[in-house]
Amino acid sequence: MPTLVEELSARARTLPPEDRARLAEELLESLEQDPSTEVEAAWDREIQRRVAEVEAGTAALIPAEDVHAEARRLIGR
Repeated sequence: MPTLVEELSARARTLPPEDRARLAEELLESLEQDPSTEVEAAWDREIQRRVAEVEAGTAALIPAEDVHAEARRLIGR
């Protein structure tokens, strides 16, 4: 008795070439993991962590004026 994969493969081979190509593309795309999705999820977690620190009062906040002054000093302005 053929396995499910063997059965699907045999049935897919009976499709017209255009449909087989589309099916092949869809299957390949399903294997690819979009790295931008993973990166986006990681940034979402980091943002949530930072917001929680600010709300809890545990984050070390630096006034914007101090950050700008330090940046100007570092680039020589």
